Amino acid sequence: MTVAITGGSGNISYSLAFRVANGDLLGRDQPVIINLVDIPDMEAKLQGVKMELDDCAFPLLVKTNTTSKLADGFKDIDVALLVGSKPRTKGMERGDLLKQNGKIFVEQGKALSDHAKRSVKVLVVGNPANTNCLIAMKNAPSLKPENFNAMTRLDHNRAVAQLAEKTGKTVHDIAKLAIWGNHSSTMYADLSHTTVDGKNAIDLIGKEWYEKTYIPLVAQRGAAIINTRGASSAASAGNAALDHVRDWILGTENWVSMAVPTDGKLYGIPKDLIFSFPCTTSNGEYKVVTGLSIDKFSEGRIKVTTDELIAERNEVEHLLK
Repeated sequence: MTVAITGGSGNISYSLAFRVANGDLLGRDQPVIINLVDIPDMEAKLQGVKMELDDCAFPLLVKTNTTSKLADGFKDIDVALLVGSKPRTKGMERGDLLKQNGKIFVEQGKALSDHAKRSVKVLVVGNPANTNCLIAMKNAPSLKPENFNAMTRLDHNRAVAQLAEKTGKTVHDIAKLAIWGNHSSTMYADLSHTTVDGKNAIDLIGKEWYEKTYIPLVAQRGAAIINTRGASSAASAGNAALDHVRDWILGTENWVSMAVPTDGKLYGIPKDLIFSFPCTTSNGEYKVVTGLSIDKFSEGRIKVTTDELIAERNEVEHLLK
């Protein structure tokens, strides 16, 4: 199987490539070709990453290709990890970031449509991930909407880890946690249906701590990491991308959070957004968990993140086909 990684010279991609080559994405029995893709100015750095991959002598790594041409990087690929995007800098509004990165994902969507396998699984990691994913999807007319996901698995993993720490349990003890909405500070970490070692999560941690401490803690974790280490999440973001695609392809028994295309039929979320829901996966497909009861508190939180995604969509409407 062939995996394309954009932004191939960046920190997240660097953390991804070696684990993909080691079998952490597709399984320890699946040979893999890696296509590292980046802008022309980064081609020398791509060669350096390739040299390191070669020097690891991974048994599963058949070949590493490097390119700045999307047509070559996306040709006949099975998985696209769209990591590369312009980072948000000091003084930049979210709308400015959308405009700059939107153009990148228009071109990537078109290239995927023209060159990737019809079965390709596309995960958008570059922020603003949900709306970048929508742009790419809308510019890939020959691919199905369900080929496209955005990553909220990092939010999910953060939420699981913080809950495990608070309750003194392990991440394996936690089930049925959900991230709703946008990969932003408005996302909603929902414990309404979550259990910890079979016990109700909110009963264990208390409603006040859940609403006033836990939800903001998870939502602002990325900013806290930047403030602490002076750089944005890289290894944890790469790990979350691996988790997302591995579960999408190989399946998982637990709920996972995936930002997927909406059809207007689920939980009152409008059509044509990329929205995070609790999902289950099997046989290479995802399914949104349906029939969940949504209380008033959750309704309010979900509305806030929905409204933000609608506003983002309106800002890039001219880029949507």
